[in-house]
Amino acid sequence: RRHDPCRLMSAVALFSFGLGVGFGLLVVAAAVTLRARRRKTFGPRCLIDDSAIERIIEDGELAIEEEALDLDEIENEEDRFWSESWDEPTGDW
Repeated sequence: RRHDPCRLMSAVALFSFGLGVGFGLLVVAAAVTLRARRRKTFGPRCLIDDSAIERIIEDGELAIEEEALDLDEIENEEDRFWSESWDEPTGDW
């Protein structure tokens, strides 16, 4: 019994196509899962809603409830960081 080379090639091509489609579906499923997981973890992206936009238009600014950064505290911490002594690297590099 002889094997037809064209038939064998079409079977290999069909298998390759099916494998490619399967991997493509896995990539799409992973992307959807990752996006859902990130959205669940970090919440929605939009932080400014319509009422906030209206306040910006009316007042020209938007006040937030979070505490503003203390620039003096940041400067003191930066000065402390850079004033620390640093050990020289040891070993053969």
